[in-house]
Amino acid sequence: MKSLDELFAGVKTAAIAGHIRPDGDCVGSCLATYNYITTYYPQIEVSLYLQPIPNIFKFMKNADKIISDCIADKEFDLFIAQDCGDLGRLGDAAKYFEHAKKTACIDHHISNQSFADENYIFPQASSASELVFELIPRERLTKEIAECIYTGIIHDTGVFQYSCTSEKTMEAAGVLMGMGIDFPKIVDQTFFTKTYEQNRIMGLALVKSKLHLDGKCISSIITAEEMREYNVLPKHLDGIVSQLRVTKDVEAAVFLYQTDEENYKVSTRSASYVDVAKIAAKYGGGGHVRAAGFSVAGDPEKRLNEIIEDIREQITD
Repeated sequence: MKSLDELFAGVKTAAIAGHIRPDGDCVGSCLATYNYITTYYPQIEVSLYLQPIPNIFKFMKNADKIISDCIADKEFDLFIAQDCGDLGRLGDAAKYFEHAKKTACIDHHISNQSFADENYIFPQASSASELVFELIPRERLTKEIAECIYTGIIHDTGVFQYSCTSEKTMEAAGVLMGMGIDFPKIVDQTFFTKTYEQNRIMGLALVKSKLHLDGKCISSIITAEEMREYNVLPKHLDGIVSQLRVTKDVEAAVFLYQTDEENYKVSTRSASYVDVAKIAAKYGGGGHVRAAGFSVAGDPEKRLNEIIEDIREQITD
């Protein structure tokens, strides 16, 4: 695949979807593709399926067109999965993928096994949004599409601070900025600005945090009861694991939050050499070398100790 246009020959109906609990890159890349199709292929009936997105991303064009339920039974000519490492991560939208006449996947997760008919998989890319940028001819970029792609890139690079940021990433950002987007506002309002409740729960996570492995690892756990007390949802916990990771001398950060009575979502980050994607794969999850996630069941303290032992093996090596 060299461009998005290659996918659309003979297509009358198309669906786009990203991973469950969509983040900035997922929302940005999916909306960029949706807006590209509606702008240049108005004859294609296109649907975008994502779980409810954070309010901070609703400024992007056609965010109000996102469908958050998969009740209807439909068969699409084309299904495009984006920022999604495997079929299971599509959630309920997976049924549309399975019944589509043709499928495509645009992704940068190292765990992706090229599960679609057409695959554009580059783990070294900063984001799925950067890959969408590569697939759109420069002359067909619009300001609205540029806003979506730029939003996705800054969220998966931590505003260009993570190691996944490359020269290509910065060149793409420069082109997008040249489209007249309000990039300082996008960065401030979607990445840095937090609600009072978000700041409080982050403060709690930091207060509860513990150091391990002679200060090379840091962890914190937030329970469902604490989320209710602080009036936050899982989507409001974004940024906590990254804040833990920037603690001086810390190589790896582990953050667990409760999703139901028995289960916890685990987010991991590393600074320079611990491969957290390898650890995530052990627990049935996935992600990137420096940022990965998975779920565990049972006693969170016991599960955390097991994860710390996995990190210890890499630090010792």
